[in-house]
Amino acid sequence: MEILRKVKYEEELDPGFLDEIIRASGCEKIEACIQCGTCSSSCPMSVYMDYPPRKIIAMVKNGFREEALRSFTLWLCPSCYTCQVRCPAQIKITDVMYALKRKAIEEKVYPQRFAIPILDKEMSRRIAKHGRNSEMRLILSLYWKSRKPLELLKMAPLGWRLMKAGRMSFKNEAIKDKKQLKALLAAVREGAR
Repeated sequence: MEILRKVKYEEELDPGFLDEIIRASGCEKIEACIQCGTCSSSCPMSVYMDYPPRKIIAMVKNGFREEALRSFTLWLCPSCYTCQVRCPAQIKITDVMYALKRKAIEEKVYPQRFAIPILDKEMSRRIAKHGRNSEMRLILSLYWKSRKPLELLKMAPLGWRLMKAGRMSFKNEAIKDKKQLKALLAAVREGAR
């Protein structure tokens, strides 16, 4: 992946982006970031990221909305909370990453065939529809939607062993009271507004 650098003029920045992410993440201390780099040096995935966590925080603080939301960093964050635990300013970095992921999905600016956002959307859809997740159907859907169906062949021996052991099934699992689930999800959506 090639990282393209370009000059951004102040008028192109989004001054409300920081407030949006503060509201979405509940992390009011984000402005206290001193750019020490502890989060980036603590992250086990930072070597694979296009921008380390420290730079993502700086982008959010300075209104670089498009760059932050289009970053692969959001999707590579392992949610291990190491950055958050070690942050001297006590910034909830993992919560900020989750807020950025949700915003990227909402604005449809995530990498289209990257497995992690596809998995996130598909699992959320399946749970909202059935109340439970069926792993086999989720995996099949993931590989189909990421346009890598032939990669399933590599996983076939493992899938077969899991099915034989009773750990995975083609059966579509669902809860009995879907009306209650729909009411719960509606209440959550209403409370988020």
